[in-house]
Amino acid sequence: MGRPGLACALLLAACCCCCRRAAGVPGEAEPPTPELVEVEVGGTALLKCGPSHSPGNFSHMDWFSVHKEKPTLIFRVRKGQGQSEPGEYQHRLSLQDRGTTLALTHITPHDERIFLCQGKRPLSQEHRIQLRVYKAPEEPTILVNPLGISVNSKEPVEVATCVGRNGYPIPQVIWYKNGHSLKEEKNRVHIQSSQIVESSGLYTLESVLKAQLAKEDKDAQFYCELNYRLPSGNHMKESQEVTVQVFYPAEKVWLEVEPAGMLKEGDRVEIRCLADGNPPPHFTISKQNLSTKEIEEMTPEDTGTLVLESAQKEHSGLYQCQGLDLETMASLLSDQQELLVNYVSDIWVSPAAPESQEGGSLTLACEAESNQAVEFQWLREKTGQVLEKGPVLQLHNLKREAGGGYRCVATVPSVPGLNRTRLVHVAIFGSPWMTLKERKMWVSENAVLNLSCEASGHPRPTISWSVEGTAQEQDQDPLSVLSVLSVLVTPELLETGAVCLASNSLGRNSTTIFLELADSSRSTGPRVSTASPSVRANSTSTEKKLPEPESKGVAIVAVTVCVLVLAVLGAVLYFFYKKGKLPCGRSGKQEITLPPSRKSEFVVEVKSDKLPEEMGLLQGSSGDKRAPGDQGEKYIDLRH
Repeated sequence: MGRPGLACALLLAACCCCCRRAAGVPGEAEPPTPELVEVEVGGTALLKCGPSHSPGNFSHMDWFSVHKEKPTLIFRVRKGQGQSEPGEYQHRLSLQDRGTTLALTHITPHDERIFLCQGKRPLSQEHRIQLRVYKAPEEPTILVNPLGISVNSKEPVEVATCVGRNGYPIPQVIWYKNGHSLKEEKNRVHIQSSQIVESSGLYTLESVLKAQLAKEDKDAQFYCELNYRLPSGNHMKESQEVTVQVFYPAEKVWLEVEPAGMLKEGDRVEIRCLADGNPPPHFTISKQNLSTKEIEEMTPEDTGTLVLESAQKEHSGLYQCQGLDLETMASLLSDQQELLVNYVSDIWVSPAAPESQEGGSLTLACEAESNQAVEFQWLREKTGQVLEKGPVLQLHNLKREAGGGYRCVATVPSVPGLNRTRLVHVAIFGSPWMTLKERKMWVSENAVLNLSCEASGHPRPTISWSVEGTAQEQDQDPLSVLSVLSVLVTPELLETGAVCLASNSLGRNSTTIFLELADSSRSTGPRVSTASPSVRANSTSTEKKLPEPESKGVAIVAVTVCVLVLAVLGAVLYFFYKKGKLPCGRSGKQEITLPPSRKSEFVVEVKSDKLPEEMGLLQGSSGDKRAPGDQGEKYIDLRH
C-alpha cells in the first residue's frame, strides 16, 4: 500500500476510535485513574458517579461492576428511578442523594473491585470507582513447641506457630524475642508463612518461627504481632508471650540443705542436689563419716532430694552430690558440705532406783552425752516445780510425801528446742497408804458392782479382798497399785461390806466399803470406810454411818402426840385431886390411894421413836439430856 493509502487507513482508525468513544462502550478506551472508596466488611459503600462538584444530569445512567476487566451491568437509572439487574447485587443496591449516589450494603471481601457509572445525557460520561474492603483479624494465637529445643541442634527448629484468623486483606506478621523483632538469618532464624482463604473470602494466616537457640534463651519470651490496615489507618495486634523449653547440658552441680542453720535430732531435713542443666542430670549422694572416713552411697528421689524424716546424730557427715548427664554421659561433682545433727542422748540418773528410810537423805546425779554444752535442772514430776538447777539434787529429812517421780531435764542452750529428760522414782520405805477411789453410790441387789481400791507404799504393796469376786490389778507407778473387784451384790455383802487389805513387809492397811440398797426405806446412802491420804499409812480410820434427819412433818406429828399425852395425864391428876386422893401443897411424898382392884391399872406409858436430837423438844427448862442409849421411852408409875 502506498503512503496515501496508509494515511487513509490511519484516519479511518482514528475515526472509528472516536466513534467508539461516542458510542459509550465501556472498557474500549484507556480508563482514567479510578476514585478510591474504602469500607470495612459488613459496612455500606457509597458510590458517587463523579466528583461532587461535577455538573451533570444523573437521571439517566448505568452502573457496571468490572471483574477481570469484564464489565457487568448491575443497575439502571431512568428518569431518576433506579432498577437493579438480576444477579449478586440485586438486593443490596439503592439510590441516595437524589440519584447521585449508589449505596451498596453488606460489604464482603468479594466486593473488592472497580465499579463504573456511565451517563447518557446531555453528553456521554464515565466514572470509575475502586472499592477497597478491609477486615481486622482476630486476636492472634501462639502455640509453642511442646517438645522443646536442644541447643545441640545443627539447624533451626520450630519454636512456635502464630495464627491470625479472619482478616482481610492478608495481615503482615512480625516475630519478637524479648521485645526485639526477628528477621530472617541464614542457619539461625527462618520464618515461614502461609494463608488459607475461607469461604467468606477472609484470610487465615499461619506463621511458623524456626530458630537455633542457646542456653541463654531458656527464659526468652517469644510473641508475634499482626499488622493490618483499616479505613481509619494502620493497626496491630499482639499475641501472648510464651517460653519454649530449652535443653542444655549441666555445667555445675551443687548441694543445699533445708532447713538452714543449727539442726537437732528429730528435725526433718532435706538434702537437695541441684544443677544448671536441663533436664537435670541423674543424681547420687555420698556421705563420708567424719570419724571413720567411710563413704556411704545414698539414692535420692527422682527430684534429687534425700529426705531425713527424723534426723539422728548418725546422719552427721560430709555430703556430696554427683550428677550424670545421660545424653553426654558427662559426670559432675558438687563441693562437699558438712551436715551436723546436734544431739543430747544417753541421759541417765544415779542411783537408777533410789530408796530411803523416812528421815534419811538421798543424792541424785544426772549425766548426759551431747556434742554441745549441756545445762541441767531437776523438776518434781507431779507439780512441775523446779527443785534444783544443776546436775545434782540433794534430798534431806525425807518423809513419805517425798516419794514419787523426779525428772532431770538436760538442755542445750545453743540449739533451741534441743533437750532430753529422764524420770526416776524415789521410794520411801513404809507400810501401805490407802487412797479412796470409789464414789458413794446406791446399789441394787443381784447387780454386778466394781469396787476399786488403790494403795501405795515401798515395798510395793499387794491387795486382797475379804469377799469373793474377780479382781484385776493395774500398776499406777512403781510404788502404787490399783485393784478393781467385780462382785455380785448379795444380802451377805450388804450385811458385811467389803474390806480391801493392802500389805507389804512393813505393815498393812485396809479400806472397808459398806453398801445399802437404793430402794430400802432404812437406807441412808452408802457407808464407806477408808484411810484418808492425809492419815498416816499404817493407821485406819472408819467413817461411821450417820442417820439422816427426818422430815419436819414427822417431828410436828411427834410433838402433837406428846402434847395430847400430857393433856391426858393432867386430866387424870386433876381427877384424883378433886377426889382428895392427891395431897397437893403438902410437903413430903404421898401415895395416891386407889381401890385395890384398880391400883395396878393406872400405869401411863409415854413412848417416842425420836432420836436424841429430836427429843430435845420435850426436855424441860433445866435442859437435861438423855444418854445416847436412851431411845425416848418414859414411864410414869402411878402405883407408888
